[in-house]
Amino acid sequence: MVVELRYQGGTLVINGFETHYLPSLNFIKYDPRINAYRCVAYKYADLISFLKDKEIPFIDNALKPLQGKIDIKREIILRNYQKEAIDSWKLNNYRGIIVFPTGSGKTYLAIQAMQMLNKSTLITVPTIELLNQWYSIINKTFLTEVGRLGGGFKEIKFITVSTYDSAYLQAENLGNKFEFVIFDEVHHLASESYRQIAQMLIAPFRMGLTATPERVDMQHIIFPEIVGDIVYKRRVADLAGKYLAKFEVIRHYVNLTEEEKLAYEKFRTKFKKFFEENNIQIRSLEEFYYLIMKSGMDRKAREALLAWNEARKIALNASEKLKMLENLLKKHKGDRILIFTEHNMLAKEISKRYLIPEITYKTNDKEREQVMEKFRQGIYNVIVTSKVLEEGIDVPEANVAIILSGSGSKREFIQRLGRILRPKEGKIAKLYEIVTRGTTEVNLSYRRQAKEELF
Repeated sequence: MVVELRYQGGTLVINGFETHYLPSLNFIKYDPRINAYRCVAYKYADLISFLKDKEIPFIDNALKPLQGKIDIKREIILRNYQKEAIDSWKLNNYRGIIVFPTGSGKTYLAIQAMQMLNKSTLITVPTIELLNQWYSIINKTFLTEVGRLGGGFKEIKFITVSTYDSAYLQAENLGNKFEFVIFDEVHHLASESYRQIAQMLIAPFRMGLTATPERVDMQHIIFPEIVGDIVYKRRVADLAGKYLAKFEVIRHYVNLTEEEKLAYEKFRTKFKKFFEENNIQIRSLEEFYYLIMKSGMDRKAREALLAWNEARKIALNASEKLKMLENLLKKHKGDRILIFTEHNMLAKEISKRYLIPEITYKTNDKEREQVMEKFRQGIYNVIVTSKVLEEGIDVPEANVAIILSGSGSKREFIQRLGRILRPKEGKIAKLYEIVTRGTTEVNLSYRRQAKEELF
């Protein structure tokens, strides 16, 4: 009997499959509605490999890739570590995640892989800025027409760049059209919705790119299954001074004012009391999530969390930080500076006080594009942002970063540092952390949490 494969709504329908093979393929399930077997589309490569190994005759009506070919406009010359990364990926059956610091050439490495495979390719990215950057670089490298999904575009071509949001909405339609998929900033893929993109795609060739694969919610454990293992990794320290800028991380401490100290202690006492009375010790993110869930049903738990949040706001937005910021702006007059804050409120205050352009999630696309273009041209030397510029945007001109506040996560630190690591002749990149003494912010040491990634 000949096995037939069909694609249907993000799954593979398998007709003519003999039941005695099932113990070897536990991902296949019988579907009584259609009197046939079925599996999730991303298992296509495993299923084809099994059928070939067992010499089972089959008809593949599932994969129907877009037709085309990649014609080269200009050659890409890879660095040694980029070549090593591609070789490691090839040895892992053209599947896996490559971990490179920001600015070290993840995009060019992936484009070289596209050229090598010459297969229909889907590239998924988290932001419109990244969509436009990929689109621009591919058009400069290949003669092949490139499609876009997202940002008002609905084009599906032999090479297509899509936002994660658009790929998620179109996953059933895209599922059997591409043989190669590239997940840029792959850490986004682990979310409950986005992982369905990877699951509903047949694409046997898969590449994930990121500077920070780990997630605090531990959902990165799904990556080996839907993308592949980490096949190659380079840290910031491996490339600094040769391929990336040399850098310094400098920490400055400030104090709370008396008024801020009183308010901070009031809120801190409130949440500490709740923790002590209920014998709660927050030793992991899971325990913190549990407390958040409990707060939905427990008034006192909710009040404690609100108090914790207010205390944190006071620490992160301490007024003395602005004085330190002012000193650093004077010290680095003429440099290209990015200022990072946790909250929009502080970004807006800095923008008004020092006449610095701000970019937050409220900034519309047109204004954001104008601000970034003026920064690139040197019309603006300083930008303040609340989290927006941490990934998905190229700012090679920046050489100073000032972190006024943040979450303290490893990813956030690496991403913010990455914004200033493009090599600049004769310049050492400098990242400043401004931290409030005597608060929980001191415990969120960026350098402590990121040390393994850096060094």
